[in-house]
Amino acid sequence: MRVTPGGARQADLAAVDPRSTPGLPDPSVTGLDRKSWCRSQVRLVGAELARQQEMLFASAKVDPTDGRRVLLVLQAMDCGGKDGTIKRVAGAMNPLGLRITAFGPPTDEELAHHFLWRVRRALPAPGQVGVFNRSHYEDVLIARVESLVPEATLQARYDEINAFERELVGEGVTLVKVLLHISRAEQRDRLLERLTDPRKHWKYDPADVAARARWDDYQAAYAEALARCDADAAPWYVVPADRKWYRDWAVAHLLRETFATLDLGYPPAGVDLDRERRRLLAG
Repeated sequence: MRVTPGGARQADLAAVDPRSTPGLPDPSVTGLDRKSWCRSQVRLVGAELARQQEMLFASAKVDPTDGRRVLLVLQAMDCGGKDGTIKRVAGAMNPLGLRITAFGPPTDEELAHHFLWRVRRALPAPGQVGVFNRSHYEDVLIARVESLVPEATLQARYDEINAFERELVGEGVTLVKVLLHISRAEQRDRLLERLTDPRKHWKYDPADVAARARWDDYQAAYAEALARCDADAAPWYVVPADRKWYRDWAVAHLLRETFATLDLGYPPAGVDLDRERRRLLAG
């Protein structure tokens, strides 16, 4: 699911089927009910992610010089499933070591600063797992489609983002950037569901329909952002997201593989265990 396998500098979203399920066992061979299997696997992987998160948190708590942290960046078209992914993939983690930030339209205060200002304020601390629901990439997506800044400013932002992410990696941040890729037809169905189901009326925003009218423009903006801001140290992944159960499975596995690269373990005790045991038993 890497955007640029083999280093090819392109991100052809039209070539990615949003209903595909790369990496899953072939049901014609295994006979698996893939939906049920994926959901059970997400629960199992979730338990492993929680354990890895605890080790990351403990390492930073014991050693203040350990700056390691993980940042999952989620981008998607409206109704792409960012909230659902966070709920199901990060739901097993301890809130003490988890920082989730949703980026909406910038406030007047945020607009008065550099576009990365609000992003820096939301970064996870050492030992934490951070999740961005939308991110600094909005400033080369919406800004491009809606022509919110001059072209020269927009073009400079790609380099600024790359420099920012290199800085984060140098400070111990492990980045995982994921585009949840849904089809136009699936988005229509999910928007209609928000108009039909009373439990989801609150989610409906008429602005989503206006953005939908510029679907092709947004796809082009995503393709450019992915191609220009993918790097081995800050990779972009495109996850087919029409099937929610597959989406959750894929993102959970990307996170698990990311944690595996950190070679985490529980830190050794910082006290004399035998002495502390004797003190407790003596009392």
